[in-house]
Amino acid sequence: MSDKLSSKHCVPCEGDVPAMSTDDAQAHLAQLSERWAIIKDGKAIQATFEFKGYCRTTAFVNAVIWIASAEAHHPDVSFGYNTATVLFETHAADGLTENDFICAAKVDALLA
Repeated sequence: MSDKLSSKHCVPCEGDVPAMSTDDAQAHLAQLSERWAIIKDGKAIQATFEFKGYCRTTAFVNAVIWIASAEAHHPDVSFGYNTATVLFETHAADGLTENDFICAAKVDALLA
């Protein structure tokens, strides 16, 4: 993984991409901020972000939506007054793919 994840782009998959192995997922996870964790028995990654107020939270959520639309890889996002939780998984692969980590890295870059 010589290329930085945040500089890559998602590759469309319609079930023709196998899910990552546990070792590959852990190696990719190490490239993200510490707020990300592998969940759902290794099939998803999730992070929670905290902000000072609703406007900052919703601005972040809108930026995540923009990334998801640009990459055509859409997370589950939930948010409240000062927190937002983002979950990426690749349903077509029934597990994690590099697309999940690319988008997570782009989300991390919003706060860099």
